[in-house]
Amino acid sequence: MRAAKTGDSVRLHYTGTLGNGKEFDSSRGRAPLAFTLGSGQVIPGFDVAVTGMRVGEKKTVTIPAAEAYGERQNELVVEMPLSRFPDHIRPEVGQELEMARQGDRIHVIVREVSANTVVLDANHPLAGEDLTFQLELVSID
Repeated sequence: MRAAKTGDSVRLHYTGTLGNGKEFDSSRGRAPLAFTLGSGQVIPGFDVAVTGMRVGEKKTVTIPAAEAYGERQNELVVEMPLSRFPDHIRPEVGQELEMARQGDRIHVIVREVSANTVVLDANHPLAGEDLTFQLELVSID
């Protein structure tokens, strides 16, 4: 049985947990995740973890933040005047918004709301987190 290598299309089941054990995502109960190794479709550490696995193999790996969604970047947290929001948007803590900036769409999370300002965070929700995955390789195509 051959090992998965760069360029292979693979399918696998996974369960991802944070350092505190909280599950943040899983393919269990749905179709396995399908992607091409080395194509940039998944976080870099995930590609590395799957490379060399054989069909039916199971393993658990921890991917450091730098090889996952990167470290948190303070410059991606900004405070905006509440007056800059359209009247139909009432920001609430935890709310996810999409904003336009120089033609790009940026996803942000509302972190704080005060009487006059709103703190927005454009970091990926998993930035700064080491991620642990339980993996099971289902197929190599």
